[in-house]
Amino acid sequence: MKKFITFIAFLTLFLITSPAIASERQVSKGTVVEIVAVGENILLDDLTTTTQSIRVLLEDGPNKGETILMDNDYIPLREGESIYVSFNPENEVTPYSLFEINRMPIVLVLLGIFLFLIFIFGGLQGVRGLVSLAGSLVLIIFVLLPGILSGVSPIVASLSVASVIIIFGSYVTHGFNRTTTSAVFGMILAVLVAGLLAYISVDAARLTGMAEEETLYLSLNLGRDIDLLGLLFSGIIIGLLGVLYDTAISQAIAVEELLRVSPDKSKKFIYKRAIRIGREHIGALVDTLAIAYVGASLPLFLLFYSDTSVAHSISINNEIFIAEIIRTLVGSIGLVLAVPITTLLAVHMLSGRELGGSNHGHHHGHHH
Repeated sequence: MKKFITFIAFLTLFLITSPAIASERQVSKGTVVEIVAVGENILLDDLTTTTQSIRVLLEDGPNKGETILMDNDYIPLREGESIYVSFNPENEVTPYSLFEINRMPIVLVLLGIFLFLIFIFGGLQGVRGLVSLAGSLVLIIFVLLPGILSGVSPIVASLSVASVIIIFGSYVTHGFNRTTTSAVFGMILAVLVAGLLAYISVDAARLTGMAEEETLYLSLNLGRDIDLLGLLFSGIIIGLLGVLYDTAISQAIAVEELLRVSPDKSKKFIYKRAIRIGREHIGALVDTLAIAYVGASLPLFLLFYSDTSVAHSISINNEIFIAEIIRTLVGSIGLVLAVPITTLLAVHMLSGRELGGSNHGHHHGHHH
């Protein structure tokens, strides 16, 4: 889910900003009309790469409609393939080069399947979930990213945006009622605790935020220093939101349903029963969170595992690994705390209240 949100955020960002990135190097869309020649380039002893000479019809940009001849040694192309070609007027010998393959068609197909399934199986609740996802992305793209780039502290920016995402997403998906409100407060408190913990841990582990290539590229691209530690922190907080959401809403609904069945029971009784449900949930989610992080960082783990020059107990101290471990642990702590906090709030806010008809049946099936 986290990867998916990140991807959609970048996709939207890409679609919004693409017209603005017209600098010296112009990028045009084109179609490969003919493979003129194929050759081989020897890189090392037995490492070779295929080179092609191709004709490309430009579909937009200043030279729209022209057919150009260019070399390509990036990835073997097929006739009819849609690509992006970059034009660098300063390079007189080879002004045109392959910028990237147009990979959008397959992404749009997958997105179509995803939306179709949401409508079919998610019903109204699924559509509400999509609306809240869209709102979250708008906040991340138009508030969080520009905020951080303009120099706002990533810590302040991510905590504020996280809170707004929680409030907006919860009420849109689950409606305005005490149950949702108790979950919202539970989430905000858990995020604040996790935030404080992340802040202390990042400092205590003396992380620099320089371990990942992307952050270095970011500093180079912006031409100025950016708060890399704050960025690491932001990533932890925004990454936690998805799973936290699931836990808190589930707990609040568990309390509501228990109170519906036995409204005369004491708060303590309801709390204990709801925590019992929460325990099962924690077990499943902590596992999910850790495995999701491991999956996302698989190349990293391979790198760690394959380096035999140092003992594993020493090389695990490398910032790259420690940052991921702290990310997982802080996320998991926030997640576990969300259960008792939300349950307590829900018990206090809901017990002794008139809960109305069972119009909350649609709450179920909210799991991501």
